[in-house]
Amino acid sequence: MGQDMLATAKSAVEIAKKKGAQDAAGIGRVRRTLEVGWRDGKLEKISEATSRGLDLKLYVDGRYSVVSTSDLRPEGLDAFIGNAIALTRTLAKDPFRTLPDPSLYQGQSKEDLGIADPKIDSIAAVDLRRMAEAMEAAARGVKNASAILSVSTGSATTLSELYQVHSNGFEGNYRDTSFDLFAEVSVKDSDGRRPEDGDYASTRMFAELPDPASIGRGATERAMSRLGQKKGASALTTIVLDRRAAGRFVSYLLRPLAASTLQQKRSFLEGLVGKPFGSKHLTFKDDPLLARGLGSRPFDNEGIAAKRFAIFEGGVLRGHYVDTYYGKKLSMKPTTGGMSNLAWGLGSKDGAALVAEVKDGILVTGFIGGNSNDTTGDFSLGVQGYAIRGGKVGEPIGEMNISGSHLQVWKRLVAVGNDPFPYSTGRAPTLVLDGVQVAGT
Repeated sequence: MGQDMLATAKSAVEIAKKKGAQDAAGIGRVRRTLEVGWRDGKLEKISEATSRGLDLKLYVDGRYSVVSTSDLRPEGLDAFIGNAIALTRTLAKDPFRTLPDPSLYQGQSKEDLGIADPKIDSIAAVDLRRMAEAMEAAARGVKNASAILSVSTGSATTLSELYQVHSNGFEGNYRDTSFDLFAEVSVKDSDGRRPEDGDYASTRMFAELPDPASIGRGATERAMSRLGQKKGASALTTIVLDRRAAGRFVSYLLRPLAASTLQQKRSFLEGLVGKPFGSKHLTFKDDPLLARGLGSRPFDNEGIAAKRFAIFEGGVLRGHYVDTYYGKKLSMKPTTGGMSNLAWGLGSKDGAALVAEVKDGILVTGFIGGNSNDTTGDFSLGVQGYAIRGGKVGEPIGEMNISGSHLQVWKRLVAVGNDPFPYSTGRAPTLVLDGVQVAGT
């Protein structure tokens, strides 16, 4: 199948050139998924699907378009590409739309990224069902499980293959796998509310999945932690973002790093490269070559060879995510168009040890609603979690907000954990921020 798709991508580029395109890029994709859903003791769904398709980027007389098709027959491709080129000629010219400079294709790493597990071919639906059942059993086996109203669990495998060919000399391909477990539990509170929460894991290698029972227990424990939640008092206080919640908060810092937001004057990070932004503890780089990373890749969607580069070093902003198009508009050298994995400068203590060092504050375990403004940096976010009293986790709290500005709050980062969350591309550790405004009662 792989060689067929590679040949299809090559053929599409050749046809596009013959029909008048000055340049073209063909991206062939194959994706196979197997998923099992389980709910309250019964099989809810089982699905297996394979999709094959082609994306084609066309550069025609100074104009640009991207088209897609799943009809990969030679005669189908010929007609499809002819029509697509004709439509592209009706678009407005855009001189900044070009394929990357071929020099950016060079230097592709030879490192073994470990992102494709051959074991995926031996994982069957019955295996996924057993894991889903095990998660529910563990979820219902937690103390005080009588409060549980419903348990939903599931497991899935995905195999993806990508074949990419450019008319200016690039050719590359890779395959990757992912294995997923997820559980969600709803419970009944004494006041009639029905809070719900869940847990999950996602890995490249099947052997690196945690015990499914731990995901089930984690889902129930997170849901039960929301029983009896009350508002705490408004205060300027220390917050500890657990490593899962930290990833959500960091995502608001990543969005304005895109060159598109810079060019459109929508980034609060504009003009700050080389300047202090956060505390000395704010250090992370983009690492597309991280072994078994969920965002690892040998090249990006433009064919640019994957390379590690610094984003923040000791609080100083070092780089942006710059693709070819916006790089040309801004006269900036392309890095890559989007995040792969984040590799943090880690501290020496885990989340529990960091909580123990906080006299009074809030342990944030999740965000509920709110907004973060990419242009101004202002944010207001709903949070839930626990009060921290005397270095110990106290009563559950909810219906509270944290607010402030990213331009200031990252200067208040006082500690970073040694516990990066492994089941996301952000891989955020526990983060401790002092002097954050919290609104409650």
